[in-house]
Amino acid sequence: MDWIHELATTALHWIEGLGYWGIIIGLGIEVIPSEIVLSYGGYLVYQDKITFLGAVICGTIGAVLQQWILYAIGRYAGRPFFEKYGKFIKITPKHLDKAEGWFNRYGSGIVFTARFVPVMRQAISIPAGMARMNFWLFTGLTTAASIPWAILFVYLGSTLGDQWENIDEKAGQYVQPAILIAIALLVVYVLYKVLRKRGKTV
Repeated sequence: MDWIHELATTALHWIEGLGYWGIIIGLGIEVIPSEIVLSYGGYLVYQDKITFLGAVICGTIGAVLQQWILYAIGRYAGRPFFEKYGKFIKITPKHLDKAEGWFNRYGSGIVFTARFVPVMRQAISIPAGMARMNFWLFTGLTTAASIPWAILFVYLGSTLGDQWENIDEKAGQYVQPAILIAIALLVVYVLYKVLRKRGKTV
């Protein structure tokens, strides 16, 4: 697994060299997890190499860019593409099945809440594209969910400073409440959809 560590180290040095653009591209292609890219961005803030606001803005842009790519592939290439190449971006047929099930059951609103759930954060964009969900609604929901995610990890990275690599240990206490809030929002959204559907059938 040394080569993975070397790849991550190389990618982070590359991000440092490119600054803001490194964050955007690093998240757009996500060779390494978004949490690490954003936390490293926070570390660069700690070093006064970039600004906190700039890191958050670029982190949000990069996150949206990645989801645009997945949405476009889902829309124009469909499920067969991910069944063949999904393993290279860690999206398995099982993830696709779950994402499709969520999207078909709960509708476009799930694009927001799923952003706070590991793996589903990326996978949910695929059925959204396949269903030809309105692009601007997709972008708006994705942006709204990406902003707090970027703020959280850039903040943690800037707070940890030289210890930013311990992000996994420190992030849990913040990520778990975020997931619980997302689940609560999902429950509210589902109730809204059910009650609205019942109201139409009465």
